[in-house]
Amino acid sequence: MASHEHFMGLALELAGEALEDGEFPVGCVLTMGDRVVASGRRTGTAAGRFNEIDHAEMTALRQLSDTVDQRALSRDVTLYATLEPCLMCLGAAMISGVGRIVYGYEDAMGGGIGFMDAGTAPLYRDSEPLVIAGVRRSESLALFQAYFSDLRNAYWQSSLLARYRLAQPQQSAP
Repeated sequence: MASHEHFMGLALELAGEALEDGEFPVGCVLTMGDRVVASGRRTGTAAGRFNEIDHAEMTALRQLSDTVDQRALSRDVTLYATLEPCLMCLGAAMISGVGRIVYGYEDAMGGGIGFMDAGTAPLYRDSEPLVIAGVRRSESLALFQAYFSDLRNAYWQSSLLARYRLAQPQQSAP
């Protein structure tokens, strides 16, 4: 059986592709058992655009809904993301029946996982996924540090998110 590290590696490859294209480096892979059923990477941030819709998780969830009858998922889907999902992506994952969320790097500015502890609304209450944090964290961090170190990348430049990531101990370049 493939490990969390293996599938996070696939998400990291997608995040690396996003970084090469000047996009915010987030990758996402959805699995059922040992099979990848959908994937996505962040788009809509290159050239200084401010886009808060085309997240890697949303792209992967959209692809999943196009290929798999979500009523048949029965929480067997695991979401692997290089960055902690935001509240939008977390809600979409929960509604979509994702049973596990595995992420690499915490999102100090927009992470949604902490909201689950605050008591979720009835729609979400029975669908809280198991969360595993920090899988291949240093590799995810290295991608974000590379992104924020390049001043051509204007998306969230000089934000709390950028300052937090750049203040982390330096990781080797991807």
